[in-house]
Amino acid sequence: MKSVPRPSTPADTPTDVVRRRLLGGLGALPVAAAVGTGLASPRAQAKARLKTQARIVIAGGGAAGLTAASHLAKTLDGATITVVEGRKEHWYQPGFTLVAAGIKPQDYVVSQTREYMPRGVEWVSEAVAEIDPEGNKVVTSGGRTLPYDYLIVATGLELDYGAIEGMDTARIGQNGMGSIYHSPQGAAATWQAMSAFVDKGGTGLFGRPLGEMKCAGAPLKYTFITDDRLRRAGNRSKAELIYMAQSKSLFGVPIVAEKVRMLYQDRGIKVNHEHVLQSIDLDRRIATYRTPTGTAEQGYDFINVVPPMRAPEVVRNSPLPWTEGPLAADGWMEVDRDTLRHKRFPNVFGLGDIAGVPKGKTAASVKWQVPVAVDHLVAEIGGKTSDEVYNGYTSCPLITRLGQAMLIEFDYKDNLIQSFPGVIAPLEELWISWVMKTMALKPTYLSMLRGRA
Repeated sequence: MKSVPRPSTPADTPTDVVRRRLLGGLGALPVAAAVGTGLASPRAQAKARLKTQARIVIAGGGAAGLTAASHLAKTLDGATITVVEGRKEHWYQPGFTLVAAGIKPQDYVVSQTREYMPRGVEWVSEAVAEIDPEGNKVVTSGGRTLPYDYLIVATGLELDYGAIEGMDTARIGQNGMGSIYHSPQGAAATWQAMSAFVDKGGTGLFGRPLGEMKCAGAPLKYTFITDDRLRRAGNRSKAELIYMAQSKSLFGVPIVAEKVRMLYQDRGIKVNHEHVLQSIDLDRRIATYRTPTGTAEQGYDFINVVPPMRAPEVVRNSPLPWTEGPLAADGWMEVDRDTLRHKRFPNVFGLGDIAGVPKGKTAASVKWQVPVAVDHLVAEIGGKTSDEVYNGYTSCPLITRLGQAMLIEFDYKDNLIQSFPGVIAPLEELWISWVMKTMALKPTYLSMLRGRA
């Protein structure tokens, strides 16, 4: 029988291969992400629990506090572990940008703190009012005193909207003003304001503050997203997008900054360097920026306000912050960058946003910080020492358009790290990086909270 020739088909591109592989095993992607980015499986971590009567207080029950509590509960037998956290809702903050982009609903980022509180850990549902590392005690907003042998400070940071004259967070979503970071409600309101801007066009302002901040890539990616929304609506020619960079660079890692600069140039996004938002007139829609030559006013039809960020008052008013150097002004906690242990109070550790280290205000940083700090704490309880080191790892899934992103991973030395070599190149706009950001990272994050990391 004569064979019938198959229709010719074009050769598969690398993207086709990745897409087919991902679609074929999408259900396993969170596990793959966990393994690829340093998350060991629970079985790999299983070992005999250390018996102890140590009293451990964790100040703060967000991503870092809950992850630390889960690790300690799995590692120690007999310890008194207490988490002090007044907020009953848990916010998946890496998802705020997705809500503000109209990609996810508001409830995507909201769950309950109790869902992640480990069995056997006491939860004091009050705010931390005072930290006394000299007296080895924490005082809650309800007046309860909690003595400790070891303290983990994971209070997060404070959004200092008050530093911007004229800013009113109650007006987020109104008259063209948005602010992604504020809250789930604020992110949803920002999407409404951005969507109205996309429909009409005009001038859109973006940027970030001076100093350390959480997820420094978020303002950049929201600019990209707005640009793409305008293009999809056929209104890009009706809008001018301006990114007000706080310094001479767009990103802390030079090679990434150059890539973003090139993409912005290609997409017609204007950049004004060394512009820091100083005040805003919400009625007249005018933003005033501090520049090296004075102040500059800029009218807008839409603006994404990113406030300065600093340590919460309870840490700033304690003996814990840096007393000199670039991290002192905003009250960040003085810790050794390799171990996260306080430099003056050795029984105190700082994790997550509050840690005064050069990098690391992301959930990805928490994932790498917690095992290091816990290993040092547990080793000391057991009369040993630990050689574990936090290398400054952090990551930023930088969305560049709907359906594409760059997975940027780096360390203290600005070395680019690849968790998926041969599959994801860090400076390429890829569909698979988009899928990781929008689908795979949240399951991995929740696994981290439960101590499976």
